[in-house]
Amino acid sequence: MAETRISAREASRFDRTPEGELLTDIVVETFGLNGAFLAAGDKLTRDLGLSSARWQVLASADGGQRTVADIARRMGLRRQSVQRTVNSLLDDGFILLQPNPNHRRAKLIELSEKGRSSLEETFRRQAEWANTLARGLSTDDLKRTSQLMSAIKARLGPREA
Repeated sequence: MAETRISAREASRFDRTPEGELLTDIVVETFGLNGAFLAAGDKLTRDLGLSSARWQVLASADGGQRTVADIARRMGLRRQSVQRTVNSLLDDGFILLQPNPNHRRAKLIELSEKGRSSLEETFRRQAEWANTLARGLSTDDLKRTSQLMSAIKARLGPREA
């Protein structure tokens, strides 16, 4: 039996309000934008041995005294996926694990010198990239977009990890 697929346009028959239809358009665009941001981030830091996922974890670990679970909560991700990234960063010398006085098994993540210098270079590159991408966009439009995205995220409630 052939699988039946429904297109996004056909799905509009499910009684969405005009606002619900527009929100659905925003969700679809957000998924595409997320993919484009991740690809751009990967390209930005590939030569440093970092991917978007790896430098997000490095940035979350910066400042120290964080466990894998702390970083997962902060990023809204599952602990297991962060653990895989942490393991790979450890193997490649970007981070160190330190004893945790509050928990025998949950080590504290610390950036190594390699991790710190790579993260600083990533931030330098990201600032240049963001400034270039934002050039010509209205400050008011960017603020409104950020506020709207925050309001929608708040309505979704906290993520379950």
